[in-house]
Amino acid sequence: MAVGPDPSVRTEPCDHCGRETPHRVRVELRTENGDSERAVYSREPYRISVCATCGAEEVTRMNNA
Repeated sequence: MAVGPDPSVRTEPCDHCGRETPHRVRVELRTENGDSERAVYSREPYRISVCATCGAEEVTRMNNA
């Protein structure tokens, strides 16, 4: 069975490097209102992209309404 490229690695522009570089990308659910009694309901999806060259991390909230 042939093994393809890792689907979590993408080539994206890196603001820190100033060029297109490989990035490791993942999605996390983060609690935004941790101090409230409804914290369990305040999780939001975030896209985290980390440059494989310099380690710069970019975090973007995915459902900006």
